[in-house]
Amino acid sequence: MTLTLFIAAIVLMALGFPVAFALAMSAALAVFVGGRYPQLVVFKEMFTGIDSFPLMAVPFFILAAELMSGGALTAVLLRFAAQFVGHLRGGLGYANVLSLTLFSGISGSALADAAGPGSMMVKMMDKAGYSRAYAAALTSSTAIVGPIIPPSISMIIYAMQDEQVSVGGLFIAGFVPGLLIALAMAFVNWRVCKKRDYRSTEPRPSAREMLVNSVKAIPALMLIVLILVGIRFGIFTPTEASVVAVFYALACGKWVYRTLEWKALPDIISRSALLTASVLLVMATSAAFAWVLTVEGVPQQLSQTIVSWNLSPVAFLIAVNLLLLVFGIFMEPLPGVMILVPILAPIASALGIDPTHFAMVVIVNLTLGMITPPVGGLLFVTAVSTRVSMAALTRELPPFLVAHFVVLALLTFVPAISTWLPHTLGF
Repeated sequence: MTLTLFIAAIVLMALGFPVAFALAMSAALAVFVGGRYPQLVVFKEMFTGIDSFPLMAVPFFILAAELMSGGALTAVLLRFAAQFVGHLRGGLGYANVLSLTLFSGISGSALADAAGPGSMMVKMMDKAGYSRAYAAALTSSTAIVGPIIPPSISMIIYAMQDEQVSVGGLFIAGFVPGLLIALAMAFVNWRVCKKRDYRSTEPRPSAREMLVNSVKAIPALMLIVLILVGIRFGIFTPTEASVVAVFYALACGKWVYRTLEWKALPDIISRSALLTASVLLVMATSAAFAWVLTVEGVPQQLSQTIVSWNLSPVAFLIAVNLLLLVFGIFMEPLPGVMILVPILAPIASALGIDPTHFAMVVIVNLTLGMITPPVGGLLFVTAVSTRVSMAALTRELPPFLVAHFVVLALLTFVPAISTWLPHTLGF
């Protein structure tokens, strides 16, 4: 069954099947070839994989992000970010990084960040004389901060697979790595803009304009504060926090910014439902795929094999990084978390690796796969939304990938980057 499972999944994805369909079809084929279980078990495991109360946070966080976007949040954050750096050399590039980082604290989705504020920034950079392909590469490379800075859908799913970590703890742990990635992208932007002489034509705003823009941005920025403070002090659970976020976003869009119209709600809800369905479908099929691996004893065999190598914690982390980098080229982060975490997390714990540290290494590593050719789902979304060819976009990626790998190395070998803040706050 195991051989059939992997061969079928690889062939189907190579043929261009969506990941969810490839996982479901390979699981069904493996069960059919094995002959020990009825085909119905695949559908049972798909349902079991999404039959979870914590998963209710996913559609609500997605809906909150859509409501904030529909309520002019994107424009508010863009003005807020651009006023600090827009007048500098490469200023719109810095504004791109800053605005996407701020928006990450609301959306939790790299795809939403790239398709929303990211595409708007690419248009602005193109008009200012930047290479459109460079602007698109900067956008896709920065957008992966979305699943790392809370609220993050990947973190919610990870906490479901490893009981040693909590959603709140992972949310807090994502701050420093997310900010490091943003700083790394800003550094690459500085180097490229200096080399290509991308000068800013934006005038420096007056003190009064900066004050007005900052005050307008406060309600939007308070959403992430509300979520984290509420979770930290036990006011509500992460699932309840997602519902609070929806009502807060609705109130901001309708009564604070006064740009959200009631007639826009059906479209916002339908987009949220479509995105939620795609996320849950991937999770459901990943659960069926993981079940086949479990009944075949693959996790146990792999664990015993790795333990028998007597690897040190550092050697194990290096091996895991190499595995995840290869795995992430062909697989999206969510199925990666669903399939690999139940296998790798217990081994990491047995070696004495901090569960929060290991979780952040896995999440950041798998998220990098979204901008790693040839699959890179985030690259396709960015290319389509910005109308840049994949070839041109890929040519601009190398300096950004190098910066990401440097941050990943720091995260791997300096555990305090991901553990200091959650431990200090009592998680």
